[in-house]
Amino acid sequence: MTQIRVQCFTLSLDGYGAGPSQSLSHPLGLGGTDLHQWLLPTRTFQRGLFGKDGGTTGVDDDFAARGFENVGAWILGRNMFSPDRGPWADLSWKGWWGDNPPYHVPVFILTHHARPSIEMEGHTTFHFVTGGIHEALQRAREAAGGKDVRIGGGANTIQQYLREGLIDELHFAISPVLLGGGERLFEGVDLRALGYTCAEFVATEKATHVVLRRQGHAAPR
Repeated sequence: MTQIRVQCFTLSLDGYGAGPSQSLSHPLGLGGTDLHQWLLPTRTFQRGLFGKDGGTTGVDDDFAARGFENVGAWILGRNMFSPDRGPWADLSWKGWWGDNPPYHVPVFILTHHARPSIEMEGHTTFHFVTGGIHEALQRAREAAGGKDVRIGGGANTIQQYLREGLIDELHFAISPVLLGGGERLFEGVDLRALGYTCAEFVATEKATHVVLRRQGHAAPR
């Protein structure tokens, strides 16, 4: 059965999932890169993004690896694909990750502005969805072929799916940094009322990993 999952979404101690003032020079906003010191050195990240051998193992890497297990499609907010706003001004822009993005499955990007799909190396295809979160989820489910759908962010995209009770499992990592501004993940979201409970809580040197699961929903395979 397809599960709808958020994995490896990192929060600052003051609750922000990205810093302010996202730009080409600061894809995660000002200070946002500091959030991911638990993830960047891991074997999963080094192999998946840079194609390098080595990297750290242990709890942080275990959570990073889980984020790619049994995933058949992704959903992203537009800010996770591009720093631009409004109509697409530069159709040569194909994302932050180069010619071979780390997804390797279909990716559905929420936007208000239509754009043709983009086929990338490594079996990643970016599809641009203008019909909202439910259309994106329907298309992602179909593309996943029975595997899980991972919602990658940003914070506003995750909030929309949380409010609709559509996320089965949410893993976030609390990083020991302060951002002072940006996007709060749980702004206006009552997780308790939506039926989420804490299923896992594990601390490492660089992060505290928390897994929330909706009551009555089994853990992903």
